[in-house]
Amino acid sequence: MELLPVNQPDRTPPQAEHRAVEILEGVRMAFAEKGFDGASMQDLARACGMSVGNFYRYFPSKAAIVAALVTRDLAEVGHEFSQIIESDDPMATLRAALAFRIREDSCANDGLLWAEMMAAALRKPEIADLTRQMEAEVSRYLTIVFAQVRGIDAEEARHRFAAHASLIVMMIKASAMHRPENPQAQSELHALLTRTLNRVLDEIETDDLKG
Repeated sequence: MELLPVNQPDRTPPQAEHRAVEILEGVRMAFAEKGFDGASMQDLARACGMSVGNFYRYFPSKAAIVAALVTRDLAEVGHEFSQIIESDDPMATLRAALAFRIREDSCANDGLLWAEMMAAALRKPEIADLTRQMEAEVSRYLTIVFAQVRGIDAEEARHRFAAHASLIVMMIKASAMHRPENPQAQSELHALLTRTLNRVLDEIETDDLKG
């Protein structure tokens, strides 16, 4: 069975990598405080401890910032999926990772940031392209896991389970962007999402591959 690689080696020099992480963390904080549209390039530069001119050398536009955020997040996702695929039980590891993601994303600011970016994507085609790229790549990673679990090649897994992967991405994204009114409602929603995800994964494990 041939599987596609889930990540590429990172050859960024450590010092440059550290600085890039610092800048993107500053950007995330500014977006969390003022919103994606509300945060000006001046606000973003200030949050990173940089002059506006120097900040523009790194990021000439908000679309460039989104591209950097997508690249960083996909690197983390690729590493996580590598661990899932290399585990003794990829499906069980995937289930645990998705359940963890549902719990953690609802408590983080990243979900709110992605919600604002998705809203911006409705108005800005370049940002829409970037968010679609991330969703497509996560779906590809999922079908690689499904291929491993079912003992089929990646192309067959994409053919059989592309809709399943897309649904999982939609549910994870929605859970990150949604904020229930109280802890009980949040807990109940998490439980329902986890049960629903597990039913989707059960169908992948038991699908007879006919048709």
